This record gives sequence, structure tokens and C-alpha cells, in this order.
Amino acid sequence: MACTTAGVSLRTALAPDELIRSLLTGKPAAGKEAHFVVLLEEAPAELLRGLAAQAGAWAKPGVVSKNLRRIARQLGVRRKALADA
Repeated sequence: MACTTAGVSLRTALAPDELIRSLLTGKPAAGKEAHFVVLLEEAPAELLRGLAAQAGAWAKPGVVSKNLRRIARQLGVRRKALADA
């Protein structure tokens, strides 16, 4: 669902593996920055929390949430819901 939300108005889709890799590394996939802006600005807070929880299964606790906030900072996205993700 996160990949669909992120690519709804863009020409190419964000692949699930690109999304997970980005969340685990804290770096948006090359050429997919706009997808992350859309995801971070438009996705419901519940979706972002669920995404962080699912991707967090492959990382130490808190890493994915921290990386989500890092990506948002890199892209200039400010949203209160990210503090809770």
C-alpha cells in the first residue's frame, strides 16, 4: 500500500524492495525522491507507523523510524506524524 501511495501521481512506481532498502539505509532510492515526498506528505500517519513497524522487523528497534525522519529531513518534508512513526 505504501508503494502505491507513493507513486499514485508519478510516472514510475516505487518498488517494494526500493522502499525497504531506503528505510533500512536512511537514503531515498536514486531517482525516487519524489515518491518519498508524496509518501511522507500524503500517507496517513497509521500507514507510516505500520510501514516503520513492518520494515523494522529487519533492523534494530527504532532504526527505521529514525531513517524515515532522516529521509524526510533530506527531502525538506516537515510533518508532525513523522515524530510518531
